[in-house]
Amino acid sequence: MNKDVKQLLSKHQSLNQLDGVKVTSHVQREDGDWYLNTVMISGYSVPFKYRRKQMYQSLIGQKVNITYYPATEKIAGMDIEYMKVTRIKRY
Repeated sequence: MNKDVKQLLSKHQSLNQLDGVKVTSHVQREDGDWYLNTVMISGYSVPFKYRRKQMYQSLIGQKVNITYYPATEKIAGMDIEYMKVTRIKRY
């Protein structure tokens, strides 16, 4: 873990970091002017979501480092948990 990530984690108590995890699924879809990316990680049943201005290369099978916040969104009256990614980097 590099110095910048350690500083972020110490400042923000709810921020989490995963290092060297394998991506099992990566879906990109348009959301207005942005692309919503949803990533599934091996060993986790919760989706990791982030937005980008441009399409991104597929991360399926890649190992990544992810910095994220736990979050929930209401879909059809139900609260659904997901992880809001603030930083994703190939390992």
